[in-house]
Amino acid sequence: MKMHEASNAGLRVLSLAAALVLLFPFTAQARSIILQGDDAATAVLDAGGRITHHLDLIRAVAADVTQEQEAALAAHPGVDRIWNNGALEVATHNSQGNDNPKRETFYPTQVGAADLHGQGIDGSGVTVAVIDTGFWRIRGLKKNAANERRVLAQYDAICDHLLREDGRGDTNDWNGHGSHVTGVIMDSTKSRGQDYRGVAPGADLVSVKAFDFEGKSTYATVIRALDWVVSNRDAYGIRVANLSFSAPPQSFYWDDPINQAVMATWQAGIVVVTSAGNTGPEAVTIGVPGNVPYVITVGAMTDAFTPDDPSDDRITSFSSAGPSIEGFIKPELVAPGGHILAPVPFYSFLSFEFYENRNRKYFSISGTSQASAVVTGVVALMLQDDPWLSPDDVKCRITSAARPALDDSGALAWSVLQQGAGLVDARLAVDSNATGCANVGMDIARDLSGELNYAGPVRQDEQGRFFVLGPDGSATYPWDGTYVTTRNFPWIDNFPWIDNFPWIDNFPWIDNFPWIDNFPWIDNFPWIDTATTFIEPIDPEPMMDMEVDAYTWVAQE
Repeated sequence: MKMHEASNAGLRVLSLAAALVLLFPFTAQARSIILQGDDAATAVLDAGGRITHHLDLIRAVAADVTQEQEAALAAHPGVDRIWNNGALEVATHNSQGNDNPKRETFYPTQVGAADLHGQGIDGSGVTVAVIDTGFWRIRGLKKNAANERRVLAQYDAICDHLLREDGRGDTNDWNGHGSHVTGVIMDSTKSRGQDYRGVAPGADLVSVKAFDFEGKSTYATVIRALDWVVSNRDAYGIRVANLSFSAPPQSFYWDDPINQAVMATWQAGIVVVTSAGNTGPEAVTIGVPGNVPYVITVGAMTDAFTPDDPSDDRITSFSSAGPSIEGFIKPELVAPGGHILAPVPFYSFLSFEFYENRNRKYFSISGTSQASAVVTGVVALMLQDDPWLSPDDVKCRITSAARPALDDSGALAWSVLQQGAGLVDARLAVDSNATGCANVGMDIARDLSGELNYAGPVRQDEQGRFFVLGPDGSATYPWDGTYVTTRNFPWIDNFPWIDNFPWIDNFPWIDNFPWIDNFPWIDNFPWIDTATTFIEPIDPEPMMDMEVDAYTWVAQE
């Protein structure tokens, strides 16, 4: 009898499973895709698929479809492109031991932001959208100097839900990354020395949750987040968007759906600051969306635990290096990204995973995420000082004001493919009057329409050496400030580099082209200083794997 009852129970379970498959045919065999086209939504419904995200910013939808439905959609005249709904992660490299018992943050001083705070330039009136894992309501983000709330809105892109706008809602940052990044940008609490702990302590926040407990997300969710930010930019005065996440490129920059959404965000008048990624130090490791040529992509440097001694500052070993696969110089610049201190919730994933790095509410984290947050804060300071700056104007001024790392002989301590224009300098960026020196020769509208795409100035010769074409087309690159006005080129017939010479294949970056080699950039321009050595990571900071002779971050003339 018991065997008979068990058999009947098993049949009931099988019948229920069969019914579920009939009712929801996609649960067992469907996959998530993104479809672009004016009639993509109608096409999905006609094919029997299930729309999960409306992505108007790029004329697309995300949908769950079966293999047969996807095949039908690929042949549908209303569908222009189909992509896999890829995965992304927040760009945190690792967490370092807590070396700062007094909870001091040094990065506002290191980039010159603290000097601007004393002049009343603190980001007031500028709204920053942070697309990340959410937000934890720390004391330093409650009110500004005028006793006005600074958290203007909180939107959950995962659930497509706008939380209460009375400032009492929260986006439940179970990971901690978003709270940390937000604190770096705009924490308004003060250290014992009465310095603000954030770069732009007066800026307002729009928090957009697009990443889950583990710091992971999908293309569709992030695009929905960007779509919401652009749609609500006027309602909340959004001028800057911080994107501290990365994924490996799967296509040219213009054929990636997140990159298209990022480009549309830039076109809408929002300055996009994004992380280079944490897959360095090899070349061609810039991630998505850092490979978008228009935006400001940020690499990470570290003060080597000596914030008062800049002579041992260095590029972190994890910071991704350029060029992009299309030949653009990336990152645009670098910022502090080693053992960065900022608030993280007690209950968060990071807090439990790296408990030893906590000091009360503050937490030490490393990554290009933190470096991009520093630059986002600097952009907020610039826009408070001059609200009429366009995204291209901001990029022009912030890169032309950066300070390249030079050794004692005046040569670059790292190549432009590692440090870009150099270390961000908030004071010089705010004081700059530079114009017309960013995204030269590029038309973002034609790029987005697919009419004309672009290649950057970096090439590779027959010996595998990278070089840069100057504004006049000559293959030289002295450091004379031409970085920000470097010429860009139309991408024509796949634009071969040098007689179809492979970009990466058969040319290992490390194996046959070590960093320590005194290999000429071009015309005796050193790729990297001969005093630089590449060694294994050392404790207590794994990123500190490059010994460099004393050098200085020098302001450009």
